[in-house]
Amino acid sequence: MSNQPLNLRGLLVVLLCGVLFGFGLALSTMVQPEVVLSFLRFKDWGLMLVMGGAVAVTLLAYQLAPRVLRRPLLGERFHAHAATWNRDTLTGAALFGVGWGLCGVCPGPAIAGLGTGNWTLLWALAGIALGALAHGLRARS
Repeated sequence: MSNQPLNLRGLLVVLLCGVLFGFGLALSTMVQPEVVLSFLRFKDWGLMLVMGGAVAVTLLAYQLAPRVLRRPLLGERFHAHAATWNRDTLTGAALFGVGWGLCGVCPGPAIAGLGTGNWTLLWALAGIALGALAHGLRARS
């Protein structure tokens, strides 16, 4: 996407996508830390189907969209995102995984879970915010 601000249509599309994503997380019970922790302990395989389905849809979209559409719906062109694996990426992934394993939520489901009335997820979101702040402070130095 370009650095230009989104117009009203773009904002509505982004809002609709966010609502759809949050609804999907709530419907799949991924907003319930107990369910996620049960999945991480290999006791509940339902979320494996959810995650597998999400990966399959994303893979298809990334492969087919550039072939079917001349340009993205909200951007000027399709482009590849270069992924760089280094020590910082590995450390961040490990910290994210440990945090996810300890509390059973990651940022998307934590925010969506607030919509279901699970206010204890504010603790997880506070930890996520502190981690993001620490990363920002470290990146600046």
